[in-house]
Amino acid sequence: MVKRIFIFALALFSIGIEAVKGEDTRTGVNHIRFNTLKTEVVDNFMSPPVITLGSNERIRISFDEIGEDNSYLSARLVHCNADWQPSGLVESEYLESFNTMDIDDYAFSTNTFIHYVNYMLEIPSEGLRPMVSGNYLLQVYDRDAPDDVLLQTRFRIAENMSKIGAGVTTRTDRGVNDRFQQLEIAVDNTGNDFGNPYQDVKVEVVQNARESTSRFLKSPLRLDGNKIIYGHSMDLLFPASNEYRRFESTSTRFPGMRVDSTKYEEPNYHTWVNVDYPRNERNYEYDRTQHGRFIVREYNSTDSNIGADYITVHFFLDTPELKGEEVYIDGEFTMGKFDERNRMEYNGEKGGYELQIPLKQGAYNYQYVTLPKGSNSKVSTSAIEGDKYETENEYNIYVYLRKPGDRYDRLVGYTTVFSN
Repeated sequence: MVKRIFIFALALFSIGIEAVKGEDTRTGVNHIRFNTLKTEVVDNFMSPPVITLGSNERIRISFDEIGEDNSYLSARLVHCNADWQPSGLVESEYLESFNTMDIDDYAFSTNTFIHYVNYMLEIPSEGLRPMVSGNYLLQVYDRDAPDDVLLQTRFRIAENMSKIGAGVTTRTDRGVNDRFQQLEIAVDNTGNDFGNPYQDVKVEVVQNARESTSRFLKSPLRLDGNKIIYGHSMDLLFPASNEYRRFESTSTRFPGMRVDSTKYEEPNYHTWVNVDYPRNERNYEYDRTQHGRFIVREYNSTDSNIGADYITVHFFLDTPELKGEEVYIDGEFTMGKFDERNRMEYNGEKGGYELQIPLKQGAYNYQYVTLPKGSNSKVSTSAIEGDKYETENEYNIYVYLRKPGDRYDRLVGYTTVFSN
């Protein structure tokens, strides 16, 4: 019975319920068996999942399958435009290889209460070698059921044709040193034909890799010689948010950072994170975080990918109920989703919001965000975390080019800048 309860918890964490327009290309897992999907640049943990076309850089994708036995899995790539909908290219136009790769790099967990299989693959590889820049969606499926996508994840490949200069300021069009941060971007197209920048170039800006913050700039402010200038636009004005909260569950023998207690309750360990409180009315406090990322880690393991166990993590936010709002926990580990798996329930007797999530041992960043009830838009950190202009945010900037006659959006440049 207890094992069924754990599997049910994983099911809630693995199956989304949101409706989306067009084809669903969001990063996520679609089956109860899979968890801890991680997409990163090899040897560059803090980079967004972007590599340069023709370079030696590689994207690494890893994930777990809960259970005793491995499955026979394969992967394929879907080339997408800037809006993450499939492009007009056929497979032979964006891949040097056939569009299938068997996932043969896997290992079984060791000395864990929850048994799992860890899978890993890298792009480019002999099985999947992209030829063009742009947005890519990697889909994993069982070899006997290729139409059933078990999980999928996004990454990008850039040409880096242009140099991108950008700055972040708290002297914004809505006040100075208040609740906002504003960007100005200069795209240098020296030596390149960017066609008509007012029509052919699109720039995307994302704060802290949170997809809900994505902004597209479809028209520049002005041209300055070979530079395309973007500035003084509401699409470049971001709520400042706050530093991420942190906790570490790297050991079951002693409490980690911001962990109150850990104990075994069959079939697995449970960890209680220290009680959290709203920060919207508190002064800003600096904390060097990973901008929402998580790291799998077990302090005594030589390979945490197979040595870290799954722990049920208990969160509690001590605050009066927010009428008309739903409260969610957000971070890389929630994969940008806002649904039953990370929605908190208000406990009137305890006077706060609570949630239990099964997470692999490691170091995690998280925030509390709100959405109006019945809505999957307007994600906000303001009500609980507050917006502090001093916050160090990460802004990822992507420049896409599509001239008349082109059949897909080329990613011709990207950069990352930080506030402060």
